[in-house]
Amino acid sequence: MEIDNDIYNRLGETWWDADNPLVMLHGSVTSGRFAYFVDVLKRQIGEFGPGMRALDIGSGAGFLAEEFARLGFLVSGIDPSPIAVETARRHAGESGLAIEYQIGGGESLPFDDESSDLVYCCDVLEHVSDLDRVIAETARVLQPGGIYLFDTVNRTWISKIIAIEVIQDWKLTGVLDKNGHVWSMFIKPAELAVLLKNHGLRPAEVVGLNARANPVSLVSNYARAKRGKITYLELSERMKVGQVRNKAVSYMGYALKP
Repeated sequence: MEIDNDIYNRLGETWWDADNPLVMLHGSVTSGRFAYFVDVLKRQIGEFGPGMRALDIGSGAGFLAEEFARLGFLVSGIDPSPIAVETARRHAGESGLAIEYQIGGGESLPFDDESSDLVYCCDVLEHVSDLDRVIAETARVLQPGGIYLFDTVNRTWISKIIAIEVIQDWKLTGVLDKNGHVWSMFIKPAELAVLLKNHGLRPAEVVGLNARANPVSLVSNYARAKRGKITYLELSERMKVGQVRNKAVSYMGYALKP
């Protein structure tokens, strides 16, 4: 089964709009994982921001790029979707943020060796055609002592039920187009750790990332969003996504370049 990454061209122009399904990646998803990423940076380097260079691989509409730019990072974003890149540029300009966006993929990054203090890749690894190459390129552009932040979806029976069946396939609750995710492309934490080590990155921590809302209310809210009773942004907020103990659905973490 082939993944449908063209969804980001079809829906990318209005990615920030509350009634666009892609905005579910914002709301509590952005705030939940960004809080963890900031905690990692504080633990690892203490003071950070102004003058430090950050690279967003698979930057989409710029949800995380804008958050890191507000911290003072010099942010560059790269994404294969021309429509997503143009949307991100427009929104950053409207927000008064100087973020450099360009079209491209993580398999061949147009950046110099050891040119970034921080590289992050979120909602992306489970979409790429060559995961090994993306990790290799990440390691190449990350400077020694740099930090790699990531999140992705675990390949478990639970993630298949939630990320594939509930969110995509079930008529009552499916809010995303089919094949927006393909279960076989999900990545187990141990598999990702091997790839990181193979390319000179040291895995440091992995934690769970998931909705913290009551499961019954969560399914109900998916159904309400499907019927247009609430916006997709409201759905994201009601999910209360953040750090959890269980890594069975999604996980986030970081690695270091010695």
